[in-house]
Amino acid sequence: MSAAGAHGGEERPRARSRPGPNRVAAAEPATAKREPVPAGGGSASSDGTDTCGSGARPAGRGFARRAWLPGADPAGKLLAAVLVTAGLIPVVDPVTSGIVLAAGLMLVPFAGLGRARLLALSVPLLLMGTSIGLVNLVFGEEGPMGALGAAARLLAIALPSLLAAITSDPTDMADSLVQRLRVPERPAIAVLAALRLVPLLVEHWRALGRARRARGLDAGGNPARAVAIFAGKAFALLVRAIRTGTLLAMAMDARGFAGGPRSHARLSVWRRGDTALIAGTLLLLGTAHTLSLAAGTWTPLTF
Repeated sequence: MSAAGAHGGEERPRARSRPGPNRVAAAEPATAKREPVPAGGGSASSDGTDTCGSGARPAGRGFARRAWLPGADPAGKLLAAVLVTAGLIPVVDPVTSGIVLAAGLMLVPFAGLGRARLLALSVPLLLMGTSIGLVNLVFGEEGPMGALGAAARLLAIALPSLLAAITSDPTDMADSLVQRLRVPERPAIAVLAALRLVPLLVEHWRALGRARRARGLDAGGNPARAVAIFAGKAFALLVRAIRTGTLLAMAMDARGFAGGPRSHARLSVWRRGDTALIAGTLLLLGTAHTLSLAAGTWTPLTF
């Protein structure tokens, strides 16, 4: 006789199984809310205070809020860089260029660059400025002040252009060039293609180095052999770049990039911050020239 017959035809209710580790979310009531966990690993009370006493904020939230330069319009950043270049070319004194360089360095924390990328970009700039300063100090006629002014002017011109390039998406850059600066579409698309190919060429360069090391082609501490290996890698990279550019041009022509006016999938938006960036650049240049004139160090470029 079955258990149902022994109890008058009534079945016993089956015991509900306990939810396993992967069924906890389904077993919780729909109205239950989870408390946020702070980044420091401590528990959080209902009012959002940190109960572990560390006072730690969620990692990266303040950093993302501070990095506003990548969100600016690329046209505004390019115009600011062009204004800095036009304002510093006529002068060679270190005061004017030094003020502009200091303002450019103050913008670096707002660019959203990591430490590794910042180091990789700062080392070439420092080497470039140091070499220019030493050359003007040894072979120039203006003395130490002229050498310092040449180095500061070069860095003050290069830094805004570099920040505008690395904080702008290539597609946004092309859209902004066409829609804001009225650049013809063919050169704008060429700039976009060139920016897109830079990481590919970097990867090709690394692959060439690994292939040569796998074949036993190593300099071994010989400078002449190192120069020969570098020349071979550079020639192979040039051939690869020409082939890639040719294929890209054929693909773009096949897709109608040279067939006339084109529509835009994304519109370039000009915000108040972009206007403030241009106005701030003009104000900075005027202040730098005014302070240099007041200090008596303003020196025009002579030929």
